[in-house]
Amino acid sequence: MENAGFAVASEVAERFPEGSRVTVFCGLGGNGGDGFVAARHLLTMGFRVKVILAGRHGEIKSEEALQNWKALRSLKASVKILEVSDSSRIPTIDSDIVIDALLGIGVKGALRPPILQMVEKINSCGGRVVAVDVPTGIDSDTGEVLGDAVKADLTVTFHKPKKGLLKAREYAGEIVVKGIGIPPEFERFIGPGDVGLAVKPRRPEAHKGDFGRLLVVGGSRTYSGAPALVAQAALRTGVDLVYIAAPEKTAYTIASMSPDMITLKLSGEYLSPENVKEVEGVLGRVDCVVLGPGLGLRGEVEEAVKGLIESVERLGIPLLLDADGLKAYAKLDRRLKAPAVLTPHAGEYRILTGELPPEGLEERGEHVLRSARRLGATILLKGHVDVVSDGERVKFNFTGNPGMTVGGTGDVLSGVVGGLMANGVPPFEAASAGAFVNGAAGDFVARDKGFHMVASDLLEWIPKVLDDPMSHLELRESVG
Repeated sequence: MENAGFAVASEVAERFPEGSRVTVFCGLGGNGGDGFVAARHLLTMGFRVKVILAGRHGEIKSEEALQNWKALRSLKASVKILEVSDSSRIPTIDSDIVIDALLGIGVKGALRPPILQMVEKINSCGGRVVAVDVPTGIDSDTGEVLGDAVKADLTVTFHKPKKGLLKAREYAGEIVVKGIGIPPEFERFIGPGDVGLAVKPRRPEAHKGDFGRLLVVGGSRTYSGAPALVAQAALRTGVDLVYIAAPEKTAYTIASMSPDMITLKLSGEYLSPENVKEVEGVLGRVDCVVLGPGLGLRGEVEEAVKGLIESVERLGIPLLLDADGLKAYAKLDRRLKAPAVLTPHAGEYRILTGELPPEGLEERGEHVLRSARRLGATILLKGHVDVVSDGERVKFNFTGNPGMTVGGTGDVLSGVVGGLMANGVPPFEAASAGAFVNGAAGDFVARDKGFHMVASDLLEWIPKVLDDPMSHLELRESVG
């Protein structure tokens, strides 16, 4: 935050003469904190500074922003500060430069008062407008205008340009990218931001099906829990409908577990080539397929998996292969022809590639990258540190704990990733976010129950992590 605010102040000082009048509009989050820092530095650089806070200081959400607010308040003899929670109290702006530090990259949905009226005031002020990171009212990922947006002459953004800025140049104006001390390797660490990118906002006019339909093909005479865990995790991720195609007796068992799951009852005790046509009848109704959990290893199962993979590829439906589905696919020894995620542990990875993954993290990442490129899929290699690669990029996930060695947590992971893919999230992004969410859910369970967990304990934490992924950082800090 200190580096970001100083970068904004320095850019302003390079472009405008000392003594210019500056008004800084600040929100209650991290973007506002950047504005507090910029105001403080501009004051020391000889500018005449006024700060308008969109609310009351007791509502400031970020601890870092609050500390910078206190530092700014200590200079109140030199800087004019106004707290505005009622849009009717927004003053007339008579400044040479207006800095927009109201809302940053996390904003979703239409702007509300008093932010909306402040945006209107900024756009009509007549001064030069500088946006901090992204103009308020612009979705930093899509470039969408959220009802109204600041029209900046200059946007000072940090680390790298946000995708939305490049699509909303008429609002961003000139774009300047400033480094703020983030090492390049941090881009390879999966974090809360990956979850934010994957979560689809729910609009009031949404209908059933808008958030995806998932098909889980799994289960056998021996295993009924695996496909059920996948389905329940996907539903907790936000999918509207989940179908489970399983052998008849297994399907009845699964249906008895929860009224939320729709089962397709296949003839026989194991998946067989004769079932492929039955399953194909559902493929046209779904947005993603999870294939493999609990299928068992038999010759007829392997043949059925191969047939279903070909059917999915013909339709171009996103596919997640896990467990026994992975092992059957390995025997095909070819690239996949549909968007796909493979979720092996180290032993399954060896079946897929013929080699165990290296021990060193960097070496492991490079190995997974090469394998993902060869197979034409995103690989999520499960482990103490998860490795995700699509053959071009590599990311590492550090959430999770030793209690998650219990059976079924991998099925929960498949449900989260499959659910995100059914929502339209691309495979690499879904795998990255899913790894974080699954591990973070396990960390919250470990906090409450220690390592004496079962896989179903994770389910209730999935929505909470999706809604507030930053809460995991607070958890990590609390446990050291």
